[in-house]
Amino acid sequence: MKAVVYTRYGPPDVLRLKDVPRPVPKKDEVLIKVHAAEVTKADCEMRSFNLPVKWFLLPLRMVMGLQKPRKQILGGYFSGEIVSRGGNATSFKKGDQIFGAAKLRFGAHAEYVCLPDGYTLVPKPFNLSHEEAAAVPLGGLNALHFLRLARIQPGEKILINGAGGSIGPFGIQIAKSMGAEVTAVDSPTKKDMLLRAGADAFLDYTKVDFTQNRGAYDIIFDMVAKSSYGGCIDALNRKGRYLIANPRLLDMVRAILTSMFTLKKVRFAFAGETKDELITLKTMLEEGTIRSIIDRVYPMERVVEAHRRVENEKRLGPVVLSMGKGGGR
Repeated sequence: MKAVVYTRYGPPDVLRLKDVPRPVPKKDEVLIKVHAAEVTKADCEMRSFNLPVKWFLLPLRMVMGLQKPRKQILGGYFSGEIVSRGGNATSFKKGDQIFGAAKLRFGAHAEYVCLPDGYTLVPKPFNLSHEEAAAVPLGGLNALHFLRLARIQPGEKILINGAGGSIGPFGIQIAKSMGAEVTAVDSPTKKDMLLRAGADAFLDYTKVDFTQNRGAYDIIFDMVAKSSYGGCIDALNRKGRYLIANPRLLDMVRAILTSMFTLKKVRFAFAGETKDELITLKTMLEEGTIRSIIDRVYPMERVVEAHRRVENEKRLGPVVLSMGKGGGR
């Protein structure tokens, strides 16, 4: 099978398209033919080993490989088809169309991947293509997780900082479905996409510092690792909630103290990416409550270009890699 492989840490050019042996499912695993997979910021960070949150670099490097990567095929979020299954795998049958998350096993940037039957795998929404479905799990699962923590009430004002990546467009749509008034913050090139996603207002971070709007928001959902913790807290109203998707170690300590000694609450719990949450997203997609937004679809042969687009933050939403013919829109 063909797979995108990297044997050393570095820039996008370390990626190579190679023929590698097709995996064989163990007793509790399913073999999946991957039709499409998202290229995420995490893929770029693992490839280069340049992470914005530095506090867990050493332990993660020990797990992933000190001198070179142990797992040489990236890709954690995908859509595909069940090809075969091990004797103890009973959730799916051959031919089932599914989408889901490979978690830290990665491996989805290939024509086939093996995953445990109990992983976050559910039937693909009937009204989505594989490319559209592959763009959902990362952004959708994380947005749903954090916005449920916020316990949004109708009419509340939420600001989503760094809204133009994988998570933000789903965050906008899910927050709107909960009745919130949404302000999106990002670069000016992403304004039109974010307004089409449903944002009520847009702030260009190169011109406007939203943290100067003291007490303006009920909720801030923050994807930007270098945000000002104090500035975000000041921009919340008296009982506001601050959701941090990329917390620094100091942010975690301050979050505990803020939540203990003020009426404001700070949450940084990482998404569990559960099957139940993905089923909720599937239902919302099939009902038309939310929709998949894709920046571009690249064929496997253009994976270096796809990584550059994600890494340079030029994308307008998720970037998807197609394992079949015809990718490249």
